[in-house]
Amino acid sequence: MSKVFIVIDELSEWKPYLPSESVISFSQYMELEPSSHQRVRIINLCGDYGYLSQGYYCSLLAEARGQHVFPSTRVLNDLSSPHLMRLQASSLLASVEKSLKKRDKEQPLEITAYFGYCPEAEFQPLAKWVFEKFPAPILNIRFEFHGKWDITEISAKSAKELDDQGQTDFAESLDQFCKKVWRESKGKKSPKFDLAILVNPEEKLPPSDPVAIKKFIAAGKSLEMNVELITPDDYVRIPEFDALFIRETTAIDHHTYRFAKKAESEGLVVIDDPTSILRCTNKIYLAKLFETNKVPAPKTLLIERNKPDQLKLAAESLGFPIVLKIPDGSFSRGMAKVSNMDELSEKSKELLSHSAIVLAQEFLYTEFDWRIGILNHKPIYACRYYMVKNHWQIYKHDGKGVASGKFDTMPTYEVPKYILQAAVKAAKSIGDGFYGVDVKEANGKGYVIEVNDNPSIDSAVEDKYLGNELYKLIMEEIVRRIEERRGL
Repeated sequence: MSKVFIVIDELSEWKPYLPSESVISFSQYMELEPSSHQRVRIINLCGDYGYLSQGYYCSLLAEARGQHVFPSTRVLNDLSSPHLMRLQASSLLASVEKSLKKRDKEQPLEITAYFGYCPEAEFQPLAKWVFEKFPAPILNIRFEFHGKWDITEISAKSAKELDDQGQTDFAESLDQFCKKVWRESKGKKSPKFDLAILVNPEEKLPPSDPVAIKKFIAAGKSLEMNVELITPDDYVRIPEFDALFIRETTAIDHHTYRFAKKAESEGLVVIDDPTSILRCTNKIYLAKLFETNKVPAPKTLLIERNKPDQLKLAAESLGFPIVLKIPDGSFSRGMAKVSNMDELSEKSKELLSHSAIVLAQEFLYTEFDWRIGILNHKPIYACRYYMVKNHWQIYKHDGKGVASGKFDTMPTYEVPKYILQAAVKAAKSIGDGFYGVDVKEANGKGYVIEVNDNPSIDSAVEDKYLGNELYKLIMEEIVRRIEERRGL
């Protein structure tokens, strides 16, 4: 469990707020003995963040000590660059343009945001966005009209400058931002580590159902971890944790990738790590990676836009039927099976309108696909996903919804050796994370279709053989990685 300190210039400045042992002066922070075994987080509320000021040194020393500090020196340096601030913030002006139209154009407008919260509701989206770009406790945002409204300044503001209402807004926002600061111990054993599980309540096909998520939480708690669910709105909270476990379908141009990158940069253990997301979410990359590493896979060709000769080559080399795939499809979406040249031309044209390159792959008929779960190069579960009745995929999307085929789950020792070998070899070419490797079995061989960086773990499906032990295995690996990173 982490220890949180709020650092201010002098303790006398905290008189308007509730007393807390977590509030210390800059001088006390300078004398604080660093701990190699406890994660320490610093909320830097010094009055001046200017270069070589106490506030600047507070963030600089915290980073040198390996502590997570808010705001970071990167943010302090970014705030000192007016051009950078205006460039980044201008893209969100449209969201508040309606509110700005009501304002007196002759008078500059200033709003204050406290930990991303703005008392003026119409400016809340802007305040939240600015906070994500420049995470600092109190930010002052200044607008001026010169032919059009523009953000002319974003600056950090000191708590000493606040009036009574500002102090109230600040205190309430601080309480929401860091509730653990005020939480009293109830005599229970403190967790060793903090784990965030990223979920999205709006996702229709999440990689884990609610029951499985509860089992992950229970497994984490059994290993003395504090486990908390976070959502896409909690980006700025990432530094609060020791590890991030993503249980939302990942993509590159997506907040899941940004969460993974941010967590990695903050020194957290991350599953799925950004490199794995980058490698697994593009089937073109996987095809070339498998070719380079001699991973057994179906014969695959790449088809480029406006290259009709490549369609003819695909037909001759692969034979019909042929499977066409866009690079970033998931759950059987963005795929088509074609049976002749006319279908190949028509479907490739449709898919190439979404991507400059599509994959053409030989079709291997199987009643099921193997899914081998790999964690740190070791198989931990095995499933067979059967094709939907009268369909060639394990998922079928139509206007009525999504249908899926049957499945069975078994111990990994019952899986043919060549299937496991193919899966492990494919996963090793990606990294040492948590992967779901899809393998087709044909003619006594295993052919890897793809590696998923965010494999499904649903209750009564992937866990049907191991039960709660599957969740514990994954949580144990997260704990092992945290301890290894800490040198424990």
